Amino acid sequence: MFPLPWVGWAKAWMFFLKVNDVKVILTLVAEYHPYILVQGDSIMTTPKSMVIIASQGTLDWAYPPLILATTAAALDYRVSMFYTFYGLQVLKKKLDLRLSPLGNPAMPMPISLPVLMQALPGMEAMATAMMRKKLLSKGVASIQTLRELALESDVRFIACQMTVDLFDMARDDLIDGIEYAGATSFFEAAEGATITLYT
Repeated sequence: MFPLPWVGWAKAWMFFLKVNDVKVILTLVAEYHPYILVQGDSIMTTPKSMVIIASQGTLDWAYPPLILATTAAALDYRVSMFYTFYGLQVLKKKLDLRLSPLGNPAMPMPISLPVLMQALPGMEAMATAMMRKKLLSKGVASIQTLRELALESDVRFIACQMTVDLFDMARDDLIDGIEYAGATSFFEAAEGATITLYT
């Protein structure tokens, strides 16, 4: 597979070979490079696009898809995010995202706690408060800020209609500017995507 800078090299060669074999070159380029379209006797790159499935609704899992989406949008990717199951918590107007140390052995703690202690009442609230404090101290944008930035960057938010119905969610509870659709919309977006991610 050829790197994208090779497109410029191909254009230069096509300039010198306008009359002879241009269509052959175009055909070869289109066949061996997934980011290239052929239109008539010209060559152009296809738009970069990313589709993300977001299925988690905890504080720590809310960040990766939003950070990836806003970064990709800043790099001129067309981004679609399909929120399903617990991921829909991230789209609520009133966010109450929490973090549990239980079942999350990679979570750094100031002191090592036995698993039984992590299951005690109040440990989830403590872990959530610690993570929020850490994010704030490091200058990491809030989930609300990242959502707003994503919407301003024309990131397409799709809420899974089946999940909305399953959990009896009201549309008034979710933020404005999102679409409601089923799995077919995800497949339509993912079919031509450059990058597809599951989080």
